[in-house]
Amino acid sequence: MRVSTRRLAVTVLSALAAATAFTAPADAHSHDNQISVQEVGHLSEDGHVTLFGTYRCEPSSPRGVQIQVTLTQDSTRLGFGGEEAVCDGQEHDWSASASLELVDLHPGAAGAEARLQAASLHSGFKLSVAHLAETGRDIWLEEKRG
Repeated sequence: MRVSTRRLAVTVLSALAAATAFTAPADAHSHDNQISVQEVGHLSEDGHVTLFGTYRCEPSSPRGVQIQVTLTQDSTRLGFGGEEAVCDGQEHDWSASASLELVDLHPGAAGAEARLQAASLHSGFKLSVAHLAETGRDIWLEEKRG
């Protein structure tokens, strides 16, 4: 089975984002690219966590820009996302959800980091990741019913 280079890059980027421990968050605004995280995230009855925010990226951004999120609570760290961003210079809403099947999160204080990033696959299958914007903040996880 043949896998496209772009699909391979997106898959590898998603895996790296889930496995990488992000450094301290940088400024949320970089070269007219921006990302934010809302102060409240939702824990659903069906066992998912969802975070929300906004982003903006310029049309000159690399192709395949994705939104990646890391949520930290107590000793639990969960990476998720992968939604492809629309880079048209306009502000857009984003949301990202993940299953809580293998992690223990609960209502209360948590930390959230979000990044706009793009992966490029070069000859020899060398992957490079460009971080266009990132932010981090303390958030509150609340149960969402219904």
